[in-house]
Amino acid sequence: MLAENMPAENMHGETGTETRSEQMAVDTSKIGMPTFKARVTLERGPLSLFAGAVTDESAIYRSGEAALAAGFDGVPAPPTFPFAMQFTGKFPEDQPPDAGDQNAVLGVVVGPLMAKGGIILHGEQAFEYHQPMTAGMVLDGEGVVEDIYEKESKGKTMTFVVTKESWTDAATGEPVVTARMNLIHRI
Repeated sequence: MLAENMPAENMHGETGTETRSEQMAVDTSKIGMPTFKARVTLERGPLSLFAGAVTDESAIYRSGEAALAAGFDGVPAPPTFPFAMQFTGKFPEDQPPDAGDQNAVLGVVVGPLMAKGGIILHGEQAFEYHQPMTAGMVLDGEGVVEDIYEKESKGKTMTFVVTKESWTDAATGEPVVTARMNLIHRI
């Protein structure tokens, strides 16, 4: 395997003057770029509907009594709910003045990749919970482009854009959940 600062070989085994990192010239200038700020209110109805959509029939997502008996302070959010929570409970009057447009910002990052052709895939999604998310909570979130890198696979170049969302309890400032997602551009 070639090191970043070692000359790269072409398909004929010849060493050129470009290094591997120059050949895979991904624009990393967007790492650290904020992607959004938002405030979301967790409501019982959307939590229950999401649980049904992911075929989780546990009573804790439908009954306050079942949730309390299971040790929750209220009806909990299903584990993958952070992926969708900005589509519900994000009320315009609650948004911070510097919220920005998440789609426009990601367009700045992903747009130039799409202009090269190829496809965009949703890759890995991960959630790290610091405390349970339950109905009635109000969460403040901020997103950032955490990493951008490339890999070669079967003669194709894949560019990975990793975003990170950090959500805190609006009442206490305590962390609630951190979500990471990879978008993959493949030419």
